[in-house]
This record gives sequence, C-alpha cells and structure tokens, in this order.
Amino acid sequence: MSNRPGGRSYSTRVVTGPEVQERPAPYAEHELGGDLFAGDEQGRFRWQRRLSGVLRERRWLRRLLQLLAVMAFLAGALVFAFPFITNIGADRRQGQLQREFAEPATRSAYVSNSIGRGHALTRIQIPKLGVDSIVVEGTSLKDLEAGAGHYEGTALPCERGNAAIAGHRTTYSKPFARIDDLRAGDQIVLITPVGRCWYSVVQGPWVTAPDDAGVVGKLGGSYLTLTTCHPPGSAAERLVVRARLVFSEPRGA
Repeated sequence: MSNRPGGRSYSTRVVTGPEVQERPAPYAEHELGGDLFAGDEQGRFRWQRRLSGVLRERRWLRRLLQLLAVMAFLAGALVFAFPFITNIGADRRQGQLQREFAEPATRSAYVSNSIGRGHALTRIQIPKLGVDSIVVEGTSLKDLEAGAGHYEGTALPCERGNAAIAGHRTTYSKPFARIDDLRAGDQIVLITPVGRCWYSVVQGPWVTAPDDAGVVGKLGGSYLTLTTCHPPGSAAERLVVRARLVFSEPRGA
C-alpha cells in the first residue's frame, strides 16, 4: 500500500509470472445497445446523404426512379381493375349475343350445325346461382370473352352425348364463379334456338388437371359437363361439375 498526493491510497500488485492483462469491465447492457444503435443510425444517415448527393448530381437517375415508381403504381392499379374492365366488356357482349340469339338466322344455323365460333349457341340458366348467360360456340381466349363457351366437338345442348361448356370464374362476368356450390339434384337449364332442356347435377364438383380431356369426352346417355379454372384466378387446375338430362321440350311448347 502506498500513499500519493491527494490522500488517496493505491495498492501495488506484484506479478510473478507473465504479465496478465485484465479484461476491461463489460459495458452495461443499455450502454452497449446504445452504442450499436447510434452506429446504425450514423451509418444510415451517411447512406441517405450519399444517395441524395448522387440523385442531385444525376438528374437522369432521379427521373428514371420517378418513372419506375409511376409505372409500378399503374401496374398495380391495372391488376386491381382488370376484373372490372373485363366484366364491362362481357356485359356489353352479352347484350349483343342476346339480340343475335333471337334472330331467325341463328335458328337456321343451329339446325344445320353451322354456328361459327364466337356466335350465340345456347343460353344457360342455373337457378341456384342466379346464372343466366348466353353461351357461344368455342372455348378460345377470344370466345370466352363472352363469359362461357361450348367445347367444339362435344354434343349439342339437349342432345345425346356429353355437351361440355367452359366458363370464367373471376373475370368476364364470371358466370361460373360459384359452380363449386352446386350439389347433386341442383337444376341447370339450357335454352337453344329450337328448344329447352333441364339437367340435374349428378356428380361434382371435383378437381382435375387442366389437360384432362376425359372430362369433356364422349359419354353414353345425355350429359352436361361444366368446367372452370381452379383455384379462382388460377389455371393450375380445373373444377368440373356433371349433370344428366332429365327432360326436354321443343321451343314454344
């Protein structure tokens, strides 16, 4: 023990072996966190100042970023508005098809089995779902802008075989939006230029691969098969409902 000016006492430590450095006392937890946080803030401020300087020096880069931001906003707005836009177009198309469906020329073309793609073929009504829509011939992307289309090569409505119809589920008036709610015994009505018929659901809904052509293949008896995309908004799979013909009558009966 030794005394130094100021009245303080200090101890003298004798080291007999290699000098050992004592570790400094660790920072208190709140002090260490504060230092790290302060470092992060300073680094962030430096990065922001550097970026601001670059944008001030390079006006073209600032304008490019502004343009990209505007394009991203417009793209998001378009994705959100797309279903509504298609519904407007499909509703307008349905009005045209209803007038076409009532024309004598449509009846003549139907009898001769010469209705062209994209033209009115039949009218589908599903009372449980509130569906009432004109179905065109064909299932191309263009054809289905009407909402629903008849698979070419399948049986005509109300006739023997498998009459198959595809319909949109989330766009273009989405006539098949809720066919997953159909159950055995539910009624589906098809009206053609020459008659009408009633089908009763006997199977479905079930999910299959989008390239499963068997669901629209030939069947013994008189059936109606409805298909749509699954899950809603995706073409990853196909949702299918099948109904059997129970009654038909000539138009005007």
